[in-house]
Amino acid sequence: MALFDFASPANWVQSQRGFSVCSICHAWPAQAICTGCIERFAQPLVRCPVCALPGFASACPDCTRHPPAWDQALCAVAYGYPWDVCLARLKFRGDSAFAGALAHVMQHAPGVENALDGAHAVLPMPLSPERLRERGFNQALVLARHLSRHKTISDALLRIRHTPTQASLPRAQRLLNLVGTMVVNPRHAAGLHQRRVVLIDDVMTTGSSLQTAALALRQVGVRHITAVVFARTDAPTLVASDEPMGVGENARHVSHRLGSA
Repeated sequence: MALFDFASPANWVQSQRGFSVCSICHAWPAQAICTGCIERFAQPLVRCPVCALPGFASACPDCTRHPPAWDQALCAVAYGYPWDVCLARLKFRGDSAFAGALAHVMQHAPGVENALDGAHAVLPMPLSPERLRERGFNQALVLARHLSRHKTISDALLRIRHTPTQASLPRAQRLLNLVGTMVVNPRHAAGLHQRRVVLIDDVMTTGSSLQTAALALRQVGVRHITAVVFARTDAPTLVASDEPMGVGENARHVSHRLGSA
């Protein structure tokens, strides 16, 4: 690379030790995501207290008819610009600068600090060994450690069967595909009995993965489960899949946004 071979002035500043620009508005100097952008794009919404779907001050009709296996869901932001781009950079480009910034936004979302304080354990959603080898890290674990390092149990939940990406599938098909994919690590089962836990994930779409994890936790007697996610989709077709960048319609959509960011 030539000495001044940078794609933009923002990238040049980010390359200098001790300096950074906001990845959204390019304000300088700033953290990975500046306070102004957090205030602009992370305003709290009225959400269903059970599944975090926006627009419901009490349990939404779906949760009333078919309550999930968890007790409460909390969400920091709606899935969309600029958060889809930030998540993609964390998940698919391994940009660690975003992990702390996104965890900061999560921690200050309504109810999250109380949930973390009241939990006996913080459990990241697991990746399959195949996905972990492909990506090199579990983004849910990275977020969990930023939120509560001393309470995080990295291997409490195990994903024992790999499933293809499910971004385009309806909830019923997702649930069917996920049957038998997650178990509680036997080493931690007794310690989780009658405990309060927080489940951490980056994005909730239909809640199928969280449902599978929560059912596994109920089987070992976990008393209370709060799901905490960074982003919640309003329409499943917009969720960031677990495919690498450039694979699938949504990945192409996010890749286009990254190119223009």
